[in-house]
Amino acid sequence: MCNLSVPRPIPRRVLVVATKRLGDVLLSTPLIRSLRRAWPQAHIAALVFADTASVLTANTDLDAILTVARRPTLRQHLRLLADVWRRYDLALSTEPGDRPTLYAWIAGKRRIGVAANGMKDRWKRVLLNDWVAFDDSNTHTVAMNLRLADLAGVARSHEVVSAWSADDAARVREVIPSTAYAVLHLHPKFAYKAWHAAGWIALGRWLDAGGLRLVLTGSDDPDEIESIDRMLPQLPAGTLNVAGRFTLPQVACLLSQARLFVGPDTITTHMAASLGTPTIALFGPSNPVKWGPWPRAFEADSSPFKLHGSQHVGNVILVQGEAPCVPCMQEGCERHIRSLSACLQQLPAERVIHAARALLDRPQPAP
Repeated sequence: MCNLSVPRPIPRRVLVVATKRLGDVLLSTPLIRSLRRAWPQAHIAALVFADTASVLTANTDLDAILTVARRPTLRQHLRLLADVWRRYDLALSTEPGDRPTLYAWIAGKRRIGVAANGMKDRWKRVLLNDWVAFDDSNTHTVAMNLRLADLAGVARSHEVVSAWSADDAARVREVIPSTAYAVLHLHPKFAYKAWHAAGWIALGRWLDAGGLRLVLTGSDDPDEIESIDRMLPQLPAGTLNVAGRFTLPQVACLLSQARLFVGPDTITTHMAASLGTPTIALFGPSNPVKWGPWPRAFEADSSPFKLHGSQHVGNVILVQGEAPCVPCMQEGCERHIRSLSACLQQLPAERVIHAARALLDRPQPAP
């Protein structure tokens, strides 16, 4: 008896569920690009939290962006579920949580996703037609998402997509001078990922002495704004602070023209790396195997970075704090998001300046 496999029909409507943080949404874009390249005629949508949608607004791989509040009312939830009920031929969940799995089950006639192996998560696996085991330690988030492309039967694209529109580019040109500049992201959302002010000031003065104007990025979060305002008087004259003034697509445009970017484990660092900008990522407690910024044109299916040590891969140098516990994968030394991490607080400016010199001394690509 001949056992012939019948290829699945090309889905006309596809939904990617990525309901987590900004960085998680950005790192779902290689999966979205894989789907778009395989199925150029399909209607491809993403379902994300409302406060993360800006990551995707300029992404031309998507036909629609659906949003849901992080804590929706019952009425909001029921309306969303009614709007998506079995509307999609294929729904993919990039997160192993309860809500994304349920969203995929509700929306998709066929569902594939990420799920944990434990007995308590068995019900989620039952809701999915196909699934891959979630690995939170040894598999990079990009590679984890691309395993869903394998289940969907499409070729992998490893490209993290940071995009902007012509209007975004015009806005950046209005604000940013044409002189060579370096972008610094001084303050992450969570304090346990932060480097010390003295290091930023020493690095900023070194870059300024080398002829690079400083441009500071950040969100409109009051804690970030306050932290930047405290450091600004100690940074070189002419430093330009655009924290809270640019959308994420505008920040992407800004980063694409920078001579150098330096930042902690935050979405802006991932964006800079994806654009090919010479990038220094400051890592302490975070797991670089799972969350290291994906360098431009890196196409291996393994993580770009190992667990321990400072490393240079493509356009990215990951500078890791030094301590026996690094990376502890905890939220700071006091185990909460407002606590600091000693490994980053003790990271000397000289190590970061050394990495900056290595990137700036490389030949610049032709425009």
